[in-house]
Amino acid sequence: MARIVGVHGVGKQRLGGNTLLKDWEPALADGLDRVDGGAAKLAPGDLRMAFYGDLFRPPGDTLAVGDPRFTPDDVEAGFETELLLEWWARCARTDPGVPPPGVTDTLARSPRAVQTALRVLQHARFFADISLRGLVFDLKQVRRYLTDDGLRAAARRRVEEAIGPDTRVVVAHSLGSVVAYEALCALPGHRVRALVTLGSPLGMRMVYDRLRPEPGGWPGTTAWTNVVDEGDVVAAVKDLSLFFGTGVTGEGVTGKVVHNGSHAHDATLYLTARETGQAVAEGLA
Repeated sequence: MARIVGVHGVGKQRLGGNTLLKDWEPALADGLDRVDGGAAKLAPGDLRMAFYGDLFRPPGDTLAVGDPRFTPDDVEAGFETELLLEWWARCARTDPGVPPPGVTDTLARSPRAVQTALRVLQHARFFADISLRGLVFDLKQVRRYLTDDGLRAAARRRVEEAIGPDTRVVVAHSLGSVVAYEALCALPGHRVRALVTLGSPLGMRMVYDRLRPEPGGWPGTTAWTNVVDEGDVVAAVKDLSLFFGTGVTGEGVTGKVVHNGSHAHDATLYLTARETGQAVAEGLA
């Protein structure tokens, strides 16, 4: 079994574990190279991807191409609208080109507010490479994982099955950090020494309140390092120790801030950071 298990985030439904491994493996190797002169090396077979993206892939149909052609009308009231408006508010704090939502927008949660939010975010630096239908699809992936029991169990099972007796580190990006957290909580007796979360939304109230099991501090003796970019809108709450407290080791969640430039949420940029390499190297030592 691999010593390191990687867990991806949203928007990977048309890829696969082998495809992602081609991006993650060299990026993580670069992160490790930046630690103590590259003393910790990534050997062939050390990294395995726990892939669950295909669970979100729409079924094929005659002449159907890509994701469903979502429009603003497809953003559901409740969780999806709340998350969209939260992204808008977070973008406005870090991007001077994004106007903040007005009181009417945040209070009404109306179709008009949804349309305005999508229009604004399509011109935000953070979402520049995401189409409107891709943005709506991402909203739905987060909502489905947290509300669809069958899909949630299937995604967690992919991660649990990837973690073996030789696994020492789990590196999880974006929504994958939620899946990885829940999977580790459900695996008593695992031998994982380090959880490394990248651009994690675990501190967002709408995510935190839906975790299973309900969080009561980080369980076990696994060291947890949360790596975040200040401009990462998905990682709305930067300091996860405020929510998860200290574990039995007294270490709790260690926060690290990196700078990914204009692509704040990019997984490979997180992986190449020295801070990520350091956390992984410590778990492998």
